[in-house]
Amino acid sequence: MSAEDIGFAPPPFNAATALQRVQRELRTLGLTERAGTFERRGVAIARLATDGTDRTDVTDRTDRTDRTDGTTLKASLVKKPSRNSPEWQHRNLASHADVSQFCALVKKQLAAWSDSDD
Repeated sequence: MSAEDIGFAPPPFNAATALQRVQRELRTLGLTERAGTFERRGVAIARLATDGTDRTDVTDRTDRTDRTDGTTLKASLVKKPSRNSPEWQHRNLASHADVSQFCALVKKQLAAWSDSDD
């Protein structure tokens, strides 16, 4: 059974609205935002950007700037908190379900990491 059979379709994904939702969720989890990176006690935990924004990713050691159509949200989460140079796991969030899964993953990882991991 498709959405057309039911008579309605889910709302279209809006990356700007999703960005605001994830930012709000991360602040609720106790993270603070500094220059697009969310931190806990000065240690980077997550990063967010819409696909339409220019972003040069210095942690990936590349000199390219990503530019796309702005229909997805780029989210990155550290594998393990590190003050030196954290290793990032990148995700493209293209639906409301992806946003919810990312927020749940961040919450789960924060609970798993002890204070000694900072």
